Amino acid sequence: MGAGDGEGGERMTTEQTAGETAERHVRVVLVDDHRMFRTGVQAEIGATDRTGVEVVGEAADVDQAVTVITATRPEVVLLDVHLPGGGGVEVLRRCASLMTGQESPVRFLALSVSDAAEDVIGVIRGGARGYVTKTITGGDLVDAIFRIKDGDAVFSPRLAGFVLDAFASTDAPPVDEDLDRLTQREREVLRLIARGYAYKEIAKQLFISVKTVESHVSAVLRKLQLSNRHELTRWATARRLV
Repeated sequence: MGAGDGEGGERMTTEQTAGETAERHVRVVLVDDHRMFRTGVQAEIGATDRTGVEVVGEAADVDQAVTVITATRPEVVLLDVHLPGGGGVEVLRRCASLMTGQESPVRFLALSVSDAAEDVIGVIRGGARGYVTKTITGGDLVDAIFRIKDGDAVFSPRLAGFVLDAFASTDAPPVDEDLDRLTQREREVLRLIARGYAYKEIAKQLFISVKTVESHVSAVLRKLQLSNRHELTRWATARRLV
């Protein structure tokens, strides 16, 4: 009888687990301009029978993102901050009406390599419910997705402090006209240059060519009226962009 009870208990546990997995389900759109990264995330979290996450669409730029999100109406969007066409903030602006639905609002979770305060604050002001960096594990990302679906706010360690500091002040942060001249990609290159990365290292991290990095640096120097990377580093450090 003991053996029989054990088998019955085991079957019941298995059935309960399967039932819980079936009930735990969320539809997700993945927005990132790096195809290899999207493929990796899909492989990590997209096994629906195991994670409960169903990736219903992907996009590589702002226009694609708005089209896919509007067509599929996912529950959660994993959104990169730096995208061709205006960045994650532009996606949020153009999808604002989808975030206010009473019955099935689309919620956004920023997933980015950047941990810069202005990026975090920018997308949260735009309507994102959370912000995690790409160092997050697959299991933690799945957990974050379900928490966002349920209406929670989710942040990687220390990033929540940026948001608390920003919203604790009644004064809006001053507009930096010099920084606003730069595109999202130019800001990303600027930050890596200021952190001491070589052109080859930047190219590898951003999945672009060394020549493209050089073009971005030249554009940044021209727009900011600086002469070399040493002046650029001092400029970025003074604005706490490093």
